[in-house]
Amino acid sequence: MTSTTSSAASPSAAGPSIANQSAASAPTPPAGATSRTRGRRVPLVRQATSTRAVREALVSLAGLTGRPVLNPVGDEVGRVVDVVARLYGNEPYPPVTGLVVRVGRRRSFLTASAIGQIHADRVDLKSARMDLTDFVRRPGEVLLGRDVLDHQLVDVDGVQVNRAADLYLAPVGDRVLLVGVDVSLPTLLRRLGPKRWQTRATPERVVDWQTVAPFAENATDGPAEVRLNASRSALHRLRPSELADLLEDLGRSERQQLLAMLDPGHAADALEEMEPAELENLLREAPPESAARLVEEMEPDEAAEALRDLQHDEREQLLTRIGDDEAAQLRELLAYPEDTAGGSMTTRLVTAYREQTVAELRAELATHGEHRTEIDAVALVSVDGRLLADIPLFDLTVAEDQSTVGEIADWLSQFTRDEAVDAHTRLGDVAEKLVASRASSLLVVDEERRPVGRILADDVLDHLLPARGRLHFRRFLQ
Repeated sequence: MTSTTSSAASPSAAGPSIANQSAASAPTPPAGATSRTRGRRVPLVRQATSTRAVREALVSLAGLTGRPVLNPVGDEVGRVVDVVARLYGNEPYPPVTGLVVRVGRRRSFLTASAIGQIHADRVDLKSARMDLTDFVRRPGEVLLGRDVLDHQLVDVDGVQVNRAADLYLAPVGDRVLLVGVDVSLPTLLRRLGPKRWQTRATPERVVDWQTVAPFAENATDGPAEVRLNASRSALHRLRPSELADLLEDLGRSERQQLLAMLDPGHAADALEEMEPAELENLLREAPPESAARLVEEMEPDEAAEALRDLQHDEREQLLTRIGDDEAAQLRELLAYPEDTAGGSMTTRLVTAYREQTVAELRAELATHGEHRTEIDAVALVSVDGRLLADIPLFDLTVAEDQSTVGEIADWLSQFTRDEAVDAHTRLGDVAEKLVASRASSLLVVDEERRPVGRILADDVLDHLLPARGRLHFRRFLQ
């Protein structure tokens, strides 16, 4: 599941909430107060669940399981097995639609309309009459205990993977809603303790359910688009490096489901930030068609690096599922030794001719927006494709629209010199040239000085400092 906050449960969007009723008495953090979560500063949120009123109103799902179901005169008619909620509807807080109860040896479904009140240690019915039916899962419904409790979730604000230690229900109006999930260690300990502790809500760290979307792919028979829409907006706010952290921490099934929630381009950006060993495992465990689609969306140099770590037959299995042009490009990169400029370069290039104006070139650059992290300069070439100069984007940014690219190259030639490298240049030599030129990339040329690619400084560092993981410079316009 995914989440965008680690704040207290407060279902204000769903109607008059328990949290809102007691907000005035909730403690307020000092102005500007923040907490640190995995190196990120996260504003502290008023903890409405710290008030007595909210503590008494919250019902622990873990504590409710196994508790008695009582008729109006107080006689036990069954025991709670699980709670059913409509998890994938349009409501920000899923409503409880019924209970699975054990009556004798039979497990049956008790609709929410028959429930008078849900307490921490029991369920009271409205009437003595019980209309029990066999439980049939409807689209959008899940069994909270079986499908969500103790399953993984993603805290997007904290950029970390947690496990649902407990779920909290609360009465709102004439309904009972799922309002939050508890991920704290004390809650796990409470569940393992004496039975009298198990019904006590301990909201030490509650994630508001409005920001949560479960992974549970098999939890409902509803259509896939209903399951995924709730999480996409939250996931797309994460940076690729943050998504990479989450993918590395998730289990095999969960990370495949997380990838399915992302569009291929966003997923590919995240894969480019993963540790090589983790990326290798991910590509191996993914269905070949899905893995090929992701590789095809990656930048050429990153895709070649990922493929290089696979066995030959695994690599060919993916290449045969990629478009012919992209596969040919990747095979060309894989033909170079890994420790050379050609083996680490990207083939994503923008070239220009002397007579082109800056305005024309800017318009062309705008069409490459999705590859902006791979493009920090433009190669000026002759009519036969040979390199004349490498012009940084900064100089194009400050130039007049009517200036020609040739004029800019002539002016820059007074201060800089061509530092292009051959495709077979060793990465150690490339690093020395990068330091000497103080550039963030170098063009790679063939024997006839035609540009064939560009090697970026962070790719050189990734190779020279593998023990430190991936390092990425802040590139121009990133």
